Amino acid sequence: MKLPNITILDEVDKRLRKKSSEVTFPLSTKDKQNIEDMITYLKMSQIPEYEEEYDLRAGMGLAYIQIGIPKRIFVIVEELEDESFKDYIIINPKIISHSEEMIYVGEGEGCLSINREVEGIVPRFARVTIEYLDLDGNTKRIRVREDIAIAFQHEIDHLNGILFIDHIDPKNPYKNAEKYREI
Repeated sequence: MKLPNITILDEVDKRLRKKSSEVTFPLSTKDKQNIEDMITYLKMSQIPEYEEEYDLRAGMGLAYIQIGIPKRIFVIVEELEDESFKDYIIINPKIISHSEEMIYVGEGEGCLSINREVEGIVPRFARVTIEYLDLDGNTKRIRVREDIAIAFQHEIDHLNGILFIDHIDPKNPYKNAEKYREI
């Protein structure tokens, strides 16, 4: 595999705070190539030999704005137990329902645009149902739970100019932890 030539914006870049625009169809060849490159990058970041060879931080999701393009697109690459991958390509997502139950990642959320350790909890819905468009512009629905639900919410935040650190109370990073389930 060849590492795609993409640059991920750092948290200091003001573009990450912009709300991304709805995508119109058909997708351009460039958009399709960017999506493919983002998926390849995420896969390589989760494979130890490539992670080491290219000094990559492991990531499972990337929003289009993180490569400097303010369009409502994100991809998630989930590594499965058999070491294969499941790719999610999500365009113009909307959360149409969510659980009452809230969860958080015990070791803390991470982000490829935030190159530092961040202490604290980010409350997220345990389950969400998303309506979105696929690569061909067809309307789809998906219900996700647990870690994938967290990844979806994290990436949707990016599309709205929100970083996960915005959810952490700087004075009390573990505020209300007892109200949520740790995963």
